[in-house]
Amino acid sequence: MNLAALLQRAARTRPDSPALYKGRDLHANYATLGARAARLAGWMRHEAGLQPGDRVAFAMTNCVEFQEILWAAWHAGLVAVPVNAKLHVSDFTYIIENSGARIAFATPDLAEDLAGVVAALPSCELMVATETDTYAAALDAAPILMQPCEPTDLAWLFYTSGTTGRPKGAMLSHRSLMGCIYGYITDIDSISEGDHWLHAAPMSHGGGLYGLPFVAACAAQVIPASGKFDPPEIMDLLGDFPGLSFFAAPTMVKRMIEHPAVKSGDTSNLRTIVYGGGPMYVADAEAAYALLGPKLAQLYGQGESPMTITCLSRSELQDASHPQFAARLASTGRAFSNVEVMVADADDNPLPPGQLGEVCVRGDVVMQGYWANPEASAEALRNGWLHTGDIGVFDDYGYLSLKDRSKDMIISGGTNIYPREIEEVLLQHPAVLEASVIGEPDPDWGENVVAFIVPRPGNGIDEETIDRYCIDTMARFKRPKTYHFVESLPKNNYGKVLKTDLRDSLAARKSS
Repeated sequence: MNLAALLQRAARTRPDSPALYKGRDLHANYATLGARAARLAGWMRHEAGLQPGDRVAFAMTNCVEFQEILWAAWHAGLVAVPVNAKLHVSDFTYIIENSGARIAFATPDLAEDLAGVVAALPSCELMVATETDTYAAALDAAPILMQPCEPTDLAWLFYTSGTTGRPKGAMLSHRSLMGCIYGYITDIDSISEGDHWLHAAPMSHGGGLYGLPFVAACAAQVIPASGKFDPPEIMDLLGDFPGLSFFAAPTMVKRMIEHPAVKSGDTSNLRTIVYGGGPMYVADAEAAYALLGPKLAQLYGQGESPMTITCLSRSELQDASHPQFAARLASTGRAFSNVEVMVADADDNPLPPGQLGEVCVRGDVVMQGYWANPEASAEALRNGWLHTGDIGVFDDYGYLSLKDRSKDMIISGGTNIYPREIEEVLLQHPAVLEASVIGEPDPDWGENVVAFIVPRPGNGIDEETIDRYCIDTMARFKRPKTYHFVESLPKNNYGKVLKTDLRDSLAARKSS
């Protein structure tokens, strides 16, 4: 089944229902959105010359055109490659080249950077910016019929950072994303046609995926006029959109409940805040519950199993008097009904409740593998299970708690940051001899990035110099917040840096 059938179904059966808002302004009803997707698909196939299975990249801040391009790509039988708009231009280059995307779209704020990337890549033939005559002409092309797809055909290449320092493209099929849709409706929250989904988080990742069940339900999506998360703007929009839900990282939830506009505002139109992407402190979850009432739902997932491993549904978080409520609020919930989840030992044997092990998952939602990376695919999907790299434990009732990450991933503001990627950039500076990066707990962001640097002898370097270098060479959210210049890094007998010792050293610095 082609996912685009969901939009065509809505366009036929609910043509006049609102589909897409830009702020308060209605951008398209379902008849209009369906027609635009069919015409843009026609342009992709005929004018751009794309063939079924070709990849279409788009680096875009949140906007209504994101939805037009996404559904048009599927309508044409193509593979969507959404790129995080906050990434550095070097990341744009790698993802577009690695995916083999033949065309790329950009919002005006990213058009100049993306045009330079496309000009340097022979494999990518064309860059189109929204809000231009070229894009308007593409929307006026002759429509085509929806391309039939097999359930296993690729729909979305979800690029997620890896321990090798290079992003990896998780291959998500039409079946996988349908599983994501069913998981939301079955296990997180119900959706009525009059409900609304607000895109407060980047649409290139989990927040964008959760627009899909709202199209399946013929409900509407709302993109803030600012294109970003802004608590006062959200509160302003709430007054016009009943039954409004959105996805937020824990740090976003914390910012929401601490903002004066939220504390004193009317949240009666708010239906659900779905939070995930990192651990939520129990105190913050309790504070959100106290302020907003039972309007929370939690999920745990990865790009490799898109937002669908375990969850605490909205209905389950309705009853604060339940004797297990506090314990469940501290957990990541129970397995989605369309996946199997186990906590396993080093040999992939399931462990009983109470014993720590690696969290593994299998089901239709799980990726098919990593694009053009068979070695990483085989390792992640060995023995038929996706190995998450997260260490967790089940309780006697089947609720999962995460205890640690076997990989050294840092989660800051709900965004995954991998230390080796930053280390490799630091080591390219001529004055840096060695570098090691760890995470430091932060009450607002979850974790901050901290770099330990060994300077090369005779090369003067200071925090201002290395920070300017990081600003110029990596995405701002990845750059270290703190730099420590040291004579050497602690290592074991095999030369591996002991990050546990670095964390102890950092804790000692804080306490002194």
